[in-house]
Amino acid sequence: MFKTNDAALDAFIAAKIEIDVLLAMLAHSADHFGSDPDEANWGHVGTLKHYLEKLREITDMAS
Repeated sequence: MFKTNDAALDAFIAAKIEIDVLLAMLAHSADHFGSDPDEANWGHVGTLKHYLEKLREITDMAS
């Protein structure tokens, strides 16, 4: 059985809503992702570099 366009639209909207929720979570960067900037260490740098790598991968695919 084939899904109708209505079902595809519902799935598209659900995925977009989930993406919007995840993007809103990135606003957490305003507080340095819960880290104290005065206590930053190379582990924090590595974590942020990992986030950056994944974000670049996503933006490259989306553009």
